[in-house]
Amino acid sequence: MAIERVIDTSLHEDDNEERAVEFSLRPTNFDEYIGQRRLKTNLKLAIDAAKKRGDVMDHVLLYGPPGLGKTTMAGVIAHEMNANFRATSAPSIEKAGDLASILTNLTDGDILFIDEIHRLRRAVEEILYSAMEDYKLDIVIGKGPAARSVKLDLPRFTLIGATTQAGNLAGPLRDRFGHSYRLEYYADGDIQQIIERSAKILDTKIDADAARLLATRSRLTPRIANRLLKRVRDYADVNGDGIVDVPTAKKALDMLEIDELGLDPADRNMLTLMIEKYGDKPVGLNTIAALTGDEASTIEDYLEPFLIQLGMLQRTPRGRVVTDLAKKHLGLE
Repeated sequence: MAIERVIDTSLHEDDNEERAVEFSLRPTNFDEYIGQRRLKTNLKLAIDAAKKRGDVMDHVLLYGPPGLGKTTMAGVIAHEMNANFRATSAPSIEKAGDLASILTNLTDGDILFIDEIHRLRRAVEEILYSAMEDYKLDIVIGKGPAARSVKLDLPRFTLIGATTQAGNLAGPLRDRFGHSYRLEYYADGDIQQIIERSAKILDTKIDADAARLLATRSRLTPRIANRLLKRVRDYADVNGDGIVDVPTAKKALDMLEIDELGLDPADRNMLTLMIEKYGDKPVGLNTIAALTGDEASTIEDYLEPFLIQLGMLQRTPRGRVVTDLAKKHLGLE
């Protein structure tokens, strides 16, 4: 049976209140955006160059683990370019006509953001090729022998694609992005700054040591840091004076069962089951999914990346292997 997680990196689309709070915490410009210094330096150069030429920016691909700020960075780029920001996600574009409708409603200089772009259907994806390269829309009118192809001019726009699975993008699509950047996990110091900034926006008092403690439990991920801050704030409001200090933060984190490395019950359950059932043998992704009750894609996108980052899980050609470091942490040596 799958374990409900507090610190999963997905955006809870069905929780309107959480979505509203999350959007309020997002930075809107480079000065507010903490971390990802190399990425910001490269993007600033590209934006300044485009502005100087009076042209649109080349298409941008942002990739990396979930929760690191790809959608936020897309919004920042639009703000810095003084451009309209049109956002959608690949699963919502079911057929070529859906994408054609979006493209024909753009205006010059607009930024189109497509989240989870690796999930575009092939027929939809192929529409993008000429749109990205020539700002043309190829459409077929009619059927059978009477069918004919018509090219429509499109406004000059910038496409920003975001994905957690850059390797699953088709080569022709990937090659049409002029800029391709990976978002890296954040340093604890950057996460602490993000927590302190978010606390100010939420009008929550938090001392520096408590912010530092939350940063170490946030899996190096801003979305998780903000989610933990909100949970700890709730605990402080109900069980204290509303001020988040170290004792209050520790009690809240213990209640949430988040350990000193940021692992939660779902992480520990997966690692423990793999050790108990298979020991040092490689375990296939679908087998892990059957053990835990999670979808294989959930394990691959939300559980694995941080465990691999910590050195507790290894990917091999034959499957996933739990490391000695994980066994030591779990007391299962």
